[in-house]
Amino acid sequence: MPKRPLDHPAHAASARISSPLAPPSPDVPTPLLGNLTPAQFMRRYWQKKPLLIRQAIPNVAAPLSRDELFELADQDDVEARLITHFRNKWQLEHGPFAADELPALKQRAWTLLVQGVDLHDDRARALLERFRFVPDARLDDLMISYATDGGGVGPHFDSYDVFLLQVHGKRRWRISAQRDLSLRPGVPLKVLQNFEPEDEWVLEPGDMLYLPPHIAHDGVAEGECMTCSIGFRAPSSNELTAQFLYHLAERGENAAGGEHEGHAPQLYRDPQQPAVAHPAELPA
Repeated sequence: MPKRPLDHPAHAASARISSPLAPPSPDVPTPLLGNLTPAQFMRRYWQKKPLLIRQAIPNVAAPLSRDELFELADQDDVEARLITHFRNKWQLEHGPFAADELPALKQRAWTLLVQGVDLHDDRARALLERFRFVPDARLDDLMISYATDGGGVGPHFDSYDVFLLQVHGKRRWRISAQRDLSLRPGVPLKVLQNFEPEDEWVLEPGDMLYLPPHIAHDGVAEGECMTCSIGFRAPSSNELTAQFLYHLAERGENAAGGEHEGHAPQLYRDPQQPAVAHPAELPA
């Protein structure tokens, strides 16, 4: 799913969060990364290849209960989306959603996405703190996805790094490093037209999947489930140019390749980014 722009009000809100906890040590192995150190993870996997981690957080609990998530989705200052796939037709609606505006729990194949949960709940913020071995400048937010049986958002790719942590129920993930990123026409979501999965796993509570940008993936709930997505922005060259390199913009130089049929946009890349001890410091 597309992430919010860098100048979205929620990013300003994140600056008002109370002082963050100390970041994880770059050189201490952690179950969160399959007993790799953050430094090893960044060298071997960050922006390079996917990593499946069984029991990254044993005995994990969802930051919010289902009812708490539904209450959050009903607030005016919260970004929420409802995605349904009824009768083989994709539909997308934007919140807020009152409880009686959501489909019935027994209805299959619907998903509620709530962005920026870390801005509204200390438990979600505490979970996010576990991932501060990546510079804060790259951090976007923690999103929670609630889905009924068969729910998902279709096969798609993202333009950011993401850790997909299963916190309730089961979700089947299929992924592919395919180059064909063309999209189905006439669909309100960015659903891939020719998805060809290469790997497949069922994630249970505590399991986590890391995906770098542009790895095609499709997650489908097996029964009721909740997934936390910890996203790290990979801004396009256009975004960086518009916000930081105004002299290039004034000269009319566009360093980014735009998204077009079957091809991914050119993104800021940092495959050699080491784990950091001071995440608030801007990378060189």
